[in-house]
Amino acid sequence: MTTISPGAPARIATAPPPTAAIVAIALNTFREAIRDKILYLLLVFALILIGTARLLSMLTVGDEQKIIKDVGLSAISLFGVMTAVFVGVSLVFKEIERRTVYTLLANPVRRWQFVGGKFLGLMCVLAMNVGLMSLALFAIVAIRGESPLPLLPAIFLLLVELAVITAFALLFSTVTNPTLAAVWTFAAYVMGHLSWSMQLLKQRVPEGIARVVCDVVYWLLPNLERLNLKGEVVHGIERPDGWVPLAAAYGLGYALVVLVLACVAFERRDFK
Repeated sequence: MTTISPGAPARIATAPPPTAAIVAIALNTFREAIRDKILYLLLVFALILIGTARLLSMLTVGDEQKIIKDVGLSAISLFGVMTAVFVGVSLVFKEIERRTVYTLLANPVRRWQFVGGKFLGLMCVLAMNVGLMSLALFAIVAIRGESPLPLLPAIFLLLVELAVITAFALLFSTVTNPTLAAVWTFAAYVMGHLSWSMQLLKQRVPEGIARVVCDVVYWLLPNLERLNLKGEVVHGIERPDGWVPLAAAYGLGYALVVLVLACVAFERRDFK
C-alpha cells in the first residue's frame, strides 16, 4: 500500500483544458510559420504585384480603377492559396520528421487538439498576410479617391475559402508526403472552382450511372465559386440579401467537415 507523508503535497497529473492545448499549439505554429522564409517571399511578391497594379492598369484597355481592384484581389487570392498550400502541407510533416510530435503527444494532448491547433495557427498567419495585402490594396484604391469598403465582403469570403484550402492541406499532409499533399490540395482548389461544370456535363451524358456520378462529384466537391465575389465587387454587381453570411456558413461548414476527416486520419496514423 502506498502512503503519502503528511508534509508532502499530493501531485495529480491533470490534462489541460482542450482549448488551452489548442491555443498553445496554435501560438507555437504561428511563431514557426512567420519565421518561414517562403512566407515572406510570397508576401513580398504579392505586395509588389498589388503595388504595380496601377502600372498594369495603364498598360491595358479598360477602367483603371476596376483593373486595379481586379489585379489586387486576384493577387491576394493567389498568394493566399499558395501560402495555405506550401506552409500547410509541411506543418504535420515537419513535426514527424523532427520527431517533436512524439514528445508532444506523450503529454496529455489529444491528436485532434494537435490538428486543430495547427489549423488555427495557420489561419492566424493567413489572416495576418491577407490583412497586410488588403491594406496595401485599400491604400491604392483610397488614393485614387474611391472607398475601399465595398471590397470587404470579397476579402472576408476569401478568408473563408482559405480555411477550406487549409483544411484540405492538413488532411492530405496527415496521409502522405508534402509533395503529393501539395498536388492534391491544388487539385482540390481547382476542382472546387470548376465543380459547377459537373451540372453542365450531366446534361451532355446519357441517362444512367454517368449522371449519378456527376451528381455525386458535384455534391462532394467544395463549390468555391460561392465564395468568389471578386467579379461582383469589381463591377458593382449586387448579390441577393444574405448571400455573404450564407456563403460563409457553407464554406466554414465544409472546412469543419474536412478538418474532422483530418483529425480522424491523424488518429489512425501509426507512428513508429
